[in-house]
Amino acid sequence: MLDDKAMANKNASKKKSNRRSLLIGILAIIIIVIGAYAVIRQPGIQTSNPSPTPTATPISSPSSNVNGTKVLLHTTAGDITVQLRTDKPITTTNFINIVKKGWYDGSTFYRVVAGFMIQGGKINQTIPSIDDEIGTDNHNYNMTIAMAKTNQPNSATSEFFINVGNNNQITYQGGIKFDDTYTTFGTVISGQDIVEAIANSAVTTNAYGEDSQPLNPVMIIKASIIS
Repeated sequence: MLDDKAMANKNASKKKSNRRSLLIGILAIIIIVIGAYAVIRQPGIQTSNPSPTPTATPISSPSSNVNGTKVLLHTTAGDITVQLRTDKPITTTNFINIVKKGWYDGSTFYRVVAGFMIQGGKINQTIPSIDDEIGTDNHNYNMTIAMAKTNQPNSATSEFFINVGNNNQITYQGGIKFDDTYTTFGTVISGQDIVEAIANSAVTTNAYGEDSQPLNPVMIIKASIIS
């Protein structure tokens, strides 16, 4: 039988053990909550509240409708040539009009995520939003260009992104797929290495807690129609 002192020591040890178990339990709950938040906060290409990074995948075959107007993005990192689709007239007309007016000139790729995408097209002009053109052949494959938008339908204006990875199966916010949300309207036909370089440039954390804000943003010196 334990004396009073031994009993007190035993009780103190038990209390310490209980406190240690409680702390471990709290830490485990915190880790689980953080993990669940990361799963819920799936990737999205919006003009606000961006999200984490999927894995890069090889270039896939583009749409057979990519044989329209070619646009050259002359950037501080090199030249990127995009050929637009002929079956997305609302989106391509909007993009071409902005290019012709020179509104993309001087803008930057302000959000870049390796293996995911590079996003740009913020301009100092207010323009009306355009209708989505999703269709059955709308695929966010590697090196396709698509319109960014808010979480509302038909809300794209000037911002766009270039996929750096096959993002067509990515889902977010309740299982909505990229291909059902973001209109793809062209493909990078030259300068893929430039796109990759931009995507892999050094970044810092942006206002939403995502590591995607370039330390040295690449600028579109001039966007122009070349054919």
